[in-house]
Amino acid sequence: MKNNGQINVILNGQKKKLKVLNSSSNEIVPMKTSTKHSALKEIEEEMSALIGMDEMKRVVKEIYAWLYVNKKREEQGLKAGKQALHMMFKGNPGTGKTTVARLLGKLFLQMNVLSKGHLIEAERADLVGEYIGHTAQKTRDLIKKALGGILFIDEAYSLARGGEKDFGKEAIDTLVKHMEDKQHEFVLILAGYSKEMDHFLSLNPGLYSRFPLVVDFPDYTVEQLLEIAKRMMDEREYIFSKEAEWKLRDHLYTIRNDTSVSTFSNGRYIRNIIEKSIRTQAMRLLINETDDREELMTIKNQDLVFHDL
Repeated sequence: MKNNGQINVILNGQKKKLKVLNSSSNEIVPMKTSTKHSALKEIEEEMSALIGMDEMKRVVKEIYAWLYVNKKREEQGLKAGKQALHMMFKGNPGTGKTTVARLLGKLFLQMNVLSKGHLIEAERADLVGEYIGHTAQKTRDLIKKALGGILFIDEAYSLARGGEKDFGKEAIDTLVKHMEDKQHEFVLILAGYSKEMDHFLSLNPGLYSRFPLVVDFPDYTVEQLLEIAKRMMDEREYIFSKEAEWKLRDHLYTIRNDTSVSTFSNGRYIRNIIEKSIRTQAMRLLINETDDREELMTIKNQDLVFHDL
């Protein structure tokens, strides 16, 4: 026992300091030690809470492995060339693209790839101006805000929808220039529907080679959507009655088998259903003047109202 309230303990032949909370008790707290691959473990833990997205989870591990091995090569005096980490996310809305972009920002910050790791979300209106020269300035300003982090542009294909004379082309040209000039100062992620993004790339053949990482975000299966719904309900301290759960399951199977539905917002659609059902349940309980705990928690069959897509 030292005068400063610390004990020296020999564990496996190594000294470790443990701080005593109360010198009159036996309660001790070990000082925090570093854990190997802690950055990966932290991101994996967060990704484990995400339903599906197997390909994205594999890509994240692959990126981490490359960054880690590169550092080890540098330590051994071997060449460790930097690679551009600009990405393209393809998939329908509500498939977790923005969520994954935020996780990547955290990973890149911990791996010292990015200095800030923040996420700047943008769309066409944030880049395209109203007159010649305005677009380039707006795009440069946006890139400046994103330096040290990730610039995430949703529905990126809309930049090319106006043809050669549209100012969107100026935004693309400015992005391409800064992707090269500042390729290790920020990460650009373009996102959007799969078909539209493929068409976008065909109009701008020079873009494809600048995105070494192209990841597909598939639609969720019915079982995955139900799991997402249950997790959202748990977070809000609600439960489905058996009848309500069956009704939701049947509805989701109908939608997933309907070939006329061209776009589906996946997790976003589930969130909208739940929020609508909670409001409907609240109205029902108000009318019936019910405040029983189980009733307050339960979403019943009649509370589920579905709208056409």
